[in-house]
This record gives sequence, structure tokens and C-alpha cells, in this order.
Amino acid sequence: MNEILREGEQLLRRVGFALPPFAFWSLEDWHAVGKDSLGLVRRGLGWDITDFGSGRFSQTGLLLFTLRNSPLADSSDEEQASYAEKAMVIRTGQKTPMHFHWSKTEDIINRGGGVLAIQLYGSTDKDALGDQEISFTSDGHSYKVPAGHTMRLLPGSSITLPPKLYHSFRAEEQDVVAGEISTTNDDRTDNRFLDGLVRFPSITEDESPHRLLVSDYANFLPWIRLSDN
Repeated sequence: MNEILREGEQLLRRVGFALPPFAFWSLEDWHAVGKDSLGLVRRGLGWDITDFGSGRFSQTGLLLFTLRNSPLADSSDEEQASYAEKAMVIRTGQKTPMHFHWSKTEDIINRGGGVLAIQLYGSTDKDALGDQEISFTSDGHSYKVPAGHTMRLLPGSSITLPPKLYHSFRAEEQDVVAGEISTTNDDRTDNRFLDGLVRFPSITEDESPHRLLVSDYANFLPWIRLSDN
């Protein structure tokens, strides 16, 4: 995972996608900031690595960084954003499995690198893949396409994905940095994977973390658990 993070940071720098300073905090930095980082934690901001429980990250995996989001739990914080933003590093040879979101609407943007290919299906009343024609917008243009259509986004192009529209994406020609701008994001409850995969796989720790993941916060920052009591 540390190697995945280092390579992802390099690709983001190469395409000119700047991350906020907290993206580069070490474990020691997190402890030095202490409870002043609660706003980041409650919004689920930071790094995220997933292989969707496949055990094959290089074929079915994704590296993400959440830059902004609404708080994920009840909070007295007056700043209640209703939007979220992510950066996603998609390597050639990787495929993000077919899924939809129950409530989130999102714009997926090719921020740089190769071609971002997104395959699309509607969904049935029983949440299976639909065979009906699909409607969506891309850079302000409306499209109607057959089920299973693959939309290819060049750098700078985007697509708007409404709730319950199945999608799977991959990088073609070169690695891609994709952006996501959406309504409030909650990866714990808002993902429906066609093949029953999981969003947050288990992790076996065998060395010190280069960066903390969002899923690490409760394990490596025990004062966060205390603050919720």
C-alpha cells in the first residue's frame, strides 16, 4: 500500500493535480495536530485504497483522495456542505467494478493522463443490469445510447452520472487521474456493487504507514474514538 501511495502521489504531481497539505501528513504529523483534525476525520477526507475485496489490486483496484465532503455523522459543525470532491488514480490494466450509487449524483472528470473509458448500464426494479436505452449528459450535451455503451473521455472531459446508473471505468493508453464532484459522499452506505464486492476490504498491517488512510483513523488515532463518546 505504501508503494501504491507513493506512485499515486507522483502521478498526481505529474498531471498538475495539487493536493492540500494534510495529504502529506505522516503519522507523527497527525498526532501533532491532534483533535484539531476532527473536521477532516468526520468528513472522511484523505486517502483511500481499495481492491473491492478482490485481492487483485492491479486488476480490480482504485486509489482515491477525498478533498471535501459533508460531515459523515451528526455534528454541531455549522459548515454543512452538500457536495464532495475526490481525486482518483486509475492505472492501466485496472477496472473499477460495475456499481451504482443509491442517492449520489456525480460528475466524473478526466483530469489528465490517458483516456477514461466508462461503461454504462441502467438498472432494473430488482437492481440488476438493465437492457434499456440510457440517457445521460456529458459536458452539457445530452446522449441516448444502448445499454452497455462505453463513453470515452479525453482529458478535460466529463460525464454526469445520476443515482442507480451502473458504471465501470478503466484507463486506456496511459494512467488517468480522474476527478469526482458530487453530492454528499458516503462510501459506507451508498454503493451497490453488481457482483457483491465490498468497498472497504480488510488490511493486514506489515509496516509503518507512509500515509494514513481514511479507514486507518480509528485504529491509529485513538483520541478520535474518545472524542465521539
